[in-house]
Amino acid sequence: MSNFFGLISEWFESIPRIPLAEWTDTMIAFLTLHLRGTTRAISEVLQTYIVGLQDLLTIIPPLLLILLIVIIAWRVAGKSVALLSALGLLFILNIELWDVTMQTLAMLIIAVFLCVLIGLPLGILAAKNHTVHRIITPILDFMQTLPAFVYLLPAIPFFGLGVVPAVITTLIFAMPPVIRLTNLGIKQVPHDLMELGESFGSTFFQILFRIELPLAKSTIFAGINQCIMLSLSMVVIAAMIGAKGLGGIVWSAIQTLNMGMGFEAGVALVILAIILDRITQSFGR
Repeated sequence: MSNFFGLISEWFESIPRIPLAEWTDTMIAFLTLHLRGTTRAISEVLQTYIVGLQDLLTIIPPLLLILLIVIIAWRVAGKSVALLSALGLLFILNIELWDVTMQTLAMLIIAVFLCVLIGLPLGILAAKNHTVHRIITPILDFMQTLPAFVYLLPAIPFFGLGVVPAVITTLIFAMPPVIRLTNLGIKQVPHDLMELGESFGSTFFQILFRIELPLAKSTIFAGINQCIMLSLSMVVIAAMIGAKGLGGIVWSAIQTLNMGMGFEAGVALVILAIILDRITQSFGR
């Protein structure tokens, strides 16, 4: 028996090593060479919007912006969330992390907007076309199981360092829940209602926008909520490639073993996450 396993082991060791790393390097080099102009153009456009939004959020007087957020929270989620938002944001202002929090919020807004802009149509397409669903499902499985740090590697040769690769990696990492839950929400719409719309002569887009999307709204917003939470976690990790904001504070604290500074930034991230979570959950309801 031991001889049998010995022969199997020798046979397996004689198989040439699959050069996956070399193939990956070759593919990245090829894509970088031929897509450099496109990626640089995308980088410049995104840089303009991200920096512009960051400047806008930091220029607005903090107390005025806090008041606006509290009003939105009160109208959407109720008095308790509004009070939580006020206390949390005032605390962030008090510990002098307002500007970096606004930088993080700007990156988060752009990333989530792009996730919804790309993920929502893909989710609808997957729900409507079985072939697309079969193709996109393993891709989403791969995207969700790949370690978050791995997403940083290909972003650097394409987009360099800074906020743009941070937003791109966040987009790729956080988009799968939007696609999956949009797909699920559309499929859960009762078929009888769709037949009723067709019987009244409704077009494809009328059924989609007046029946399916409204009924799938809570599921879609659950996907957006997950997207926001994943984006917050990825924005912190993306500080390793030059993104600023709260993630940059956390990364600096890790490098200098400054636990107090890192804890302050972590608390600010938790406050931001809770506020966004409660507001988006209320939108879904």
